[in-house]
Amino acid sequence: MAGHHHRVGVYPGTFDPITRGHLDIIRRGAKLVDRLIIGVTTNLSKNPMFSPAERIAMVEREVAAEGIDNVTVTGFNALLMKFAEHQGASVIVRGLRAVADFEYEYQMAGMNQQLNNRIETVFLMADVSLQPIASKLVKEIALFGGDIAHFVSPAVRDDVVARVNAQGRMGDY
Repeated sequence: MAGHHHRVGVYPGTFDPITRGHLDIIRRGAKLVDRLIIGVTTNLSKNPMFSPAERIAMVEREVAAEGIDNVTVTGFNALLMKFAEHQGASVIVRGLRAVADFEYEYQMAGMNQQLNNRIETVFLMADVSLQPIASKLVKEIALFGGDIAHFVSPAVRDDVVARVNAQGRMGDY
């Protein structure tokens, strides 16, 4: 196609663990760009349940299972804008779950625009039917012995349950 630029998008996140909601955003984000790069943050300040290597492998496995072929997964520990520039991205993809997400995301997008106005932030609304629940809550439910099957793939559920069993559950019921 004449004058067609190879459009690269970046979808950043912690993915600790990757949820059905994340996968939905990946599936839809991948349609908007020629190549979608999933940036898994390796910054450990959030005290993740899974190591960066585990999370990257998990995301790769889940994306492969979905059969999405224009996606690559890579770790990053840098300012998002620097990462996006380095990847040659023109789009940053973000998923919005609720109004609560919006204010923070809006501020971030505004700041990022000041840093580089050639990179556009695109917000995709999470699919309500996928129970768009935060990874943090998924972990909490699992830690208290609840079933997270609605929120993550069977493989991720097994990973989380195994990790919770290894680390020990919370609660005393």
